[in-house]
Amino acid sequence: MKSLLIAFSISALILTAADKSKTWTDPALALKEDTDFSIQGEYHREGAALGAQIVALGDGKFDLYVLEGGLPGLGWKKKDSRIKISGNLEKGIVTFAKTKEISALLKDKTLTIQQDGKGTTKLPRIARKSPTLGAKAPKGSTILFDGTSVEHWQNGQMKNGLLQATGTTSKPKFKDYKLHLEFRTPYKPFARGQGRGNSGVYFGGRWETQVLDSFALDGKMNECGGIYSISEPDVNACLPPLVWQTYDVDFTAAKFDKDGTRKAWPRMTVKLNGVTIHNDRELPKDNTTAAPGNGALKDEPLPVFLQNHGNPVVFRNIWVLPKK
Repeated sequence: MKSLLIAFSISALILTAADKSKTWTDPALALKEDTDFSIQGEYHREGAALGAQIVALGDGKFDLYVLEGGLPGLGWKKKDSRIKISGNLEKGIVTFAKTKEISALLKDKTLTIQQDGKGTTKLPRIARKSPTLGAKAPKGSTILFDGTSVEHWQNGQMKNGLLQATGTTSKPKFKDYKLHLEFRTPYKPFARGQGRGNSGVYFGGRWETQVLDSFALDGKMNECGGIYSISEPDVNACLPPLVWQTYDVDFTAAKFDKDGTRKAWPRMTVKLNGVTIHNDRELPKDNTTAAPGNGALKDEPLPVFLQNHGNPVVFRNIWVLPKK
């Protein structure tokens, strides 16, 4: 009997560990298999003084972020109020812990928020799309990936028409350019921090804009939209996992004198999902983390690099327009 109990306990532990490592890469399957996925997301109504974002943490647990003024990109700024409260799902209703100023309840796909002295706000769940999703390459562009082949990538791997995050480097190289890229992070509700859909896009072979499921988080330099080790985004414009997102980046390479001496660091303007999160940002140091282009910085074209960080991140519709 004791042996049976031990075997049962071990099996239960293995099952629990497997459940907590569950990763979804298909939104239709996530919607079918995990109730929490249909709850996670953004809640907003035009004209409302509040916006809200709900993050799934697994096992019917959630974090709610109540944003004064709307959602990022729709009115909310970093200086505005942002209140975090935790909640649990039970019998189809998510009840969030009350604070001194606010309480919230999610029922029938509607989030009801009560604020002391400010009344009640009801917000429906919405599904935003990046305004640059599906952007077509302008004349003169180099199309790095269109879902038909990986001919422009070293170590490129394609599955179901999507470029995989395998640590792949573009064969074409560039100096000053505009880049459009679309990415999708997996849904990993039990994962936290850098384990939650990690990858990155490197410009000039060495400066990284993070790819990560950072939906509703603070917006740090090591989260999605951050220029790794250099600058945090002006606002966290991330959409939820398994939603296609866009980077639109204007990159200007470092400038050199005739003798090869650097006279200016690179600069970049970055839009995440159509929202400007870095405006003509100087890149004042050489970030060479896990990317090609390491070594002395020279006056030469360099590749685009997509980082492999062990997560099933995928990419599509990647093109580069060199600047004259």
